Amino acid sequence: MGMELRHVRYFQAVAEELSYARAARRLRVAQSALSRAIKELEEDVGAEVLERSRHFVRLTPAGAVLLQEAGLLLEGWEEALRRVRRTAAGEEGELRLGYIGPPTQPFLGRLLHAYRQRYPLVSLHLEERTPERVWEMVAKGRLAVGLTRPVPSHTALGLRTALLREEPLGVALRADHPLAGRGSLRWEDLVGEPLVVLARREGASLHDAILAACRSAGFMPRLAHTPSLIGTVLSYAEGGAGLGIVTDSVLPPGTPLRFIALSPAHTVPLVLVWQEDHDAPAVQRFRELLLAWQAGGQLWMPRAEGASGAGE
Repeated sequence: MGMELRHVRYFQAVAEELSYARAARRLRVAQSALSRAIKELEEDVGAEVLERSRHFVRLTPAGAVLLQEAGLLLEGWEEALRRVRRTAAGEEGELRLGYIGPPTQPFLGRLLHAYRQRYPLVSLHLEERTPERVWEMVAKGRLAVGLTRPVPSHTALGLRTALLREEPLGVALRADHPLAGRGSLRWEDLVGEPLVVLARREGASLHDAILAACRSAGFMPRLAHTPSLIGTVLSYAEGGAGLGIVTDSVLPPGTPLRFIALSPAHTVPLVLVWQEDHDAPAVQRFRELLLAWQAGGQLWMPRAEGASGAGE
């Protein structure tokens, strides 16, 4: 027979009260049941822990050690139960979040702050990756949830998704560029212009959407640069090396660049992805908060003055 926590609690009560009668009243159990439990505990530990007679109850040396250890054991057990309950409620645990950087910058910091305010005991781990890598890591269980773009293989990975936003494509350009004075731009206006587009290996959906829009407008784009980072796309545009073709979410506040949306409109989705089989409560609470923010219009706030241009 293995020692039960019930036996430990009963022993602790008797040892603290030094009276079977008072301990029985405290525990609201029959005194006979209490006496039987103590005997079973002594059989389990192989030592007498209480000296008892008609006139007194006192601890043996072994009992004094057991009382000290019992307090630690029961305290640890109660904390374990609290952690179990918090984890089941999504108030404790781990959230491993993968994301693509620039498109999530307008809201991710604020969202994570709100999440940590609500669930301070959840351990948060962030990994900025390419869209393809986010999908792969969520599918393999290395990330719990991802903020990313669709990828060519996303259907085969079998992940759950929720659309956060269809982001319009447009031109990021210097204020002194000849096209910057235009109130609007069409894709045909880009014919012959040097374009700066994110490399396909870093973002296939964005890269392919831009090329498809150019082909629909009847021309093949002149790709001046295809860097690996959106920040580098913007640096090339700011340096006058070409027109950056980006979504409206990636221009940082205070940038000297203007953003002019292109027509006809072409968009690139930003999606939330997760694996249904590994949907821990902490992940569910994060998803609920994110989708509530989306529904309430809190994800994309108005851009700072001067960071956007005509056509947005």
